[in-house]
Amino acid sequence: MARDRHESQTPWSQSVSDVLERTDVSQSEGLTEEEVERRRARFGPNELREAERRRWVEILADQFKSFIVLLLAAAGIAAFVLGDVIEGVAIFAVLVINGAIGFVTEMRAVSSMESLQEITEIEARVRRAGEEHGIPAEDLVPGDIVVLEAGDLVPADLRILEPSKLQVDESALTGESVPVGKTSEPLDEDIPLAERENMLYKGTYVTRGSAEAVVAATGPDTELGHISASLQEAAEEQTPLQQKLDDLGQKLVPFLLVVATIVLVSGWLRGQDLFLMVETAIALAIATVPEGLPVVATLVLARGMWRMADRNALITNLASVETLGSTTIICTDKTGTLTENEMTVAEYELANGTVEVSGTGLDTDGTFQHGDQELDEPRDPVMQEALEVGVLCNNASVTEQEGEMDATGDPMEVALLIAGLKGGLDRDELLDLMSEAREVSFDPSVKMMATYHDVNGDYKVAVKGAPEAVIESSTRIVTGDDTEELSGSDRKEWLQKSDRMAEDGLRVLALARKEVASTEDPPYEDLSLLGLVGFIDPPREEVRSTIQGCQDAGMRVIMVTGDHAGTARNIAHSVGLVDTDNVEVVEGRQLDDPENLSQEEKDQFVNASVFARVNPANKLDLIDLHQAVGSIVAMTGDGVNDAPALKKADIGVAMGQRGTQVAQEASDMILRDDNFESIYHAVREGRIIFSNIRKFVLYLMSCNLSELLAILIATLLGFPLPLLPLQILFLNVVTDIFPAFALGACGGSRDIMDRSPRNPDEPIMTRTHWTELGFYGILISVATIGAFVIGGSMYAGGMETEEAVTISFLTLAFAQLWHVFNVREVTSGILRNEVTENLYVWGALGLSTLILFGAVYLPGISLALSTTPLSLEGWLVVFGMSLIPLGVGQVERELRRRFEITQLGF
Repeated sequence: MARDRHESQTPWSQSVSDVLERTDVSQSEGLTEEEVERRRARFGPNELREAERRRWVEILADQFKSFIVLLLAAAGIAAFVLGDVIEGVAIFAVLVINGAIGFVTEMRAVSSMESLQEITEIEARVRRAGEEHGIPAEDLVPGDIVVLEAGDLVPADLRILEPSKLQVDESALTGESVPVGKTSEPLDEDIPLAERENMLYKGTYVTRGSAEAVVAATGPDTELGHISASLQEAAEEQTPLQQKLDDLGQKLVPFLLVVATIVLVSGWLRGQDLFLMVETAIALAIATVPEGLPVVATLVLARGMWRMADRNALITNLASVETLGSTTIICTDKTGTLTENEMTVAEYELANGTVEVSGTGLDTDGTFQHGDQELDEPRDPVMQEALEVGVLCNNASVTEQEGEMDATGDPMEVALLIAGLKGGLDRDELLDLMSEAREVSFDPSVKMMATYHDVNGDYKVAVKGAPEAVIESSTRIVTGDDTEELSGSDRKEWLQKSDRMAEDGLRVLALARKEVASTEDPPYEDLSLLGLVGFIDPPREEVRSTIQGCQDAGMRVIMVTGDHAGTARNIAHSVGLVDTDNVEVVEGRQLDDPENLSQEEKDQFVNASVFARVNPANKLDLIDLHQAVGSIVAMTGDGVNDAPALKKADIGVAMGQRGTQVAQEASDMILRDDNFESIYHAVREGRIIFSNIRKFVLYLMSCNLSELLAILIATLLGFPLPLLPLQILFLNVVTDIFPAFALGACGGSRDIMDRSPRNPDEPIMTRTHWTELGFYGILISVATIGAFVIGGSMYAGGMETEEAVTISFLTLAFAQLWHVFNVREVTSGILRNEVTENLYVWGALGLSTLILFGAVYLPGISLALSTTPLSLEGWLVVFGMSLIPLGVGQVERELRRRFEITQLGF
């Protein structure tokens, strides 16, 4: 059913009475149940439209749509027509395995997404028919009167009717990390969303105070719903890797037809049996199609996704795995990704010096460094009073549950409570001694908050707030057990101290106190300044080394934060993102007009490493700038407002712990631990995956080419066939399946993160790889023909004998098995490299060797393949000639490594 639009489109511009009149509801009574049912029928449930999940049937069908899979199916049918049931069954078994692996992997990703997004049902407290009670948030309708308290998640878009000390964390929607104060006064109609102080939006949460509000919009009509809906229209595209594999498959078709025709015609003209040559040509055509390619590609991608999940990086689609390996730019948020996302008191600036506080987050263990003294608890009276005021003038709470600290409230207030506990001050114990008699809530207009505390009949007023406001309201400075007059020059000096702390990346509050006789005395007059307190969200311990690793890998890390320039600069320097602490910081407003940027400005922004005061639109512009110069951009985000940027980036990275559902649905990768290090490991895995795919493509195609060339050379030289049709098909199963699978599990070379990112437009097979393909194909085929000639000279019947054909068959087979060691990276060593250290490779070689011995010595199989047991001399020829391609290949690899020759071809 189509949903009606809500009657009130701009409730923030209307007075409380007008809003109640337009929504036809009484604040004291709320809606009746009958009216609720009517409105629910009209507006529907308070739910977002979830992104449409792919059905299992669609996921299964997608596994069989690529060209190379269709080519394999044609080869399987041809095998059955030829009478080779084993090869036909093997090909279709491979197709089934390929489909099963891809299906299970993608279903697993979908399941992980759904479990990640499952949250406890949110309850809303409403007033209906004059009574308050809790209901599921999805049952809310426009016009409901909602009652909110600190800690509540805002269940819909609400117009505030009656706030009390209300502060709300809107970072998920606006990106503003500091809770904002709220009012009920009407505002201008065209005021931006971030400044609508009389509105509460779905998905944000109350950090302090309480309120009554009326529901203005529900479900898809909320601001959250609008953003969510805009992200569900992107069309599915074939992944780059799928396209490259299909292109490769399409190039194979004309090649195999030409070669098979040459073999057929030349053999027939030289007097070979026509049926045998037709059979051989078809067998070669089937063998040319690498049936292991799609299943190994799928298996490698799936294995990569599983390995990344073990590293807390949940990949939502296979395409992202490949793109990660090409990433050149990582645009990362600061809070919670580079930092701990736990505000911590770092230092106090007092009249008698600076006191540095150790410890981070909610850890109550810490010391106080005052000059040369490091104490568990401060003995200085000014420091004691500063801690006391920070604990008293506070609405947060910290509790210990099962050995772990749990905090509720404003992050900076929580940090003040933790600092107090480090100094031996517990808020509840202090309130027992000095009960709170009055609170003057934080007022954005004066930028201060005060509490009155009963002390022997008089009252101590504890004040905290913005440094400029508190300093301006102070007339004296606390110097110890006494106070001194605060002059105009003193105020200027304290403001300069505050500016220096802010430039060092600290958030700064000022603390003050005074004594009064009555709670009616004004709170912000004739204050005695205690000093300044600086807060920091400390960097994660592992971030510095991870950023260095990214830079070594040729990736640039760019900090994109909504925080102040000073804070951004300080964190960037502390984590090693920039070398100097006076680096230029680009502010978001400089990106506000991207269409009119000069080329010089574009170059400046592309080369900048730190961006501050950035809004969601700026993130989109930044992605555009980098993509315009060919960069592959990964962008992190957690809020609803980040979703468009996550969608636009080549790799959208959402946070799993603090990220919103909308952000996660828009992303390609979800960090379950919100840790920057997980991005680095995911990029490394992406590089390994493409490297492994390239390895087994080169391996499979060079093996298949060697079979073609061996037959072609023998035919052109007038020799008998060195391989029979069923032998070709048998080899195709052995070498296409086991060694190729094993190559897909290589762990990656040691220097894989010391290279520049791969060009995303680079094909799987570059000119260098085509050159290597031809070189290895010729090498193996020549060794095979050489063994065939030697074998023919050993037996009376010459090359026509079963012994000679068996020698050439086994030489080709073992040469292909040893060839697995030739596809190592040029930069790796001979004995220790990603191939030799792969236990699956040794297992595959062992299994394939047993199968080849069975092909010679098991009566049923040897009869079908026309092989015969060999003498010791025959085996010496097989192993001697089959090792030649390995030896030559290793010499070639080593020469290229020593002379640093990475490119081949013309």
